Amino acid sequence: MAEMDKADASIGAPRTTSYSDRDDGKVARRDHGAQQGVPGRIAQFLRDVRAELKRVSWPNASTVKNTTIITLIAVVFFAVYLFLVDQGMAWLIYGIDWAISKLFGLFGIG
Repeated sequence: MAEMDKADASIGAPRTTSYSDRDDGKVARRDHGAQQGVPGRIAQFLRDVRAELKRVSWPNASTVKNTTIITLIAVVFFAVYLFLVDQGMAWLIYGIDWAISKLFGLFGIG
């Protein structure tokens, strides 16, 4: 809130601290990507992907099975619900069309 009170503070100013300056326990990002060639950057990217995938908490088989069943039940429920809504709207539009045609026929229009 204090930064918003400053008249000369620019909005969205970039942070001046780099990843290596912070002491929050995170791995420092390698900033020499511009000095490496394309193969070096691809290799670094693949190493980073591998390291990130090691940190992922993968669900066990029973969790995957349960969430799949819940998803399938929800899909079937909403498919039936939307089918019924669609049929109801079609019936309503057909009824309105029928009423308008009867009304126009009564007055001899169309």
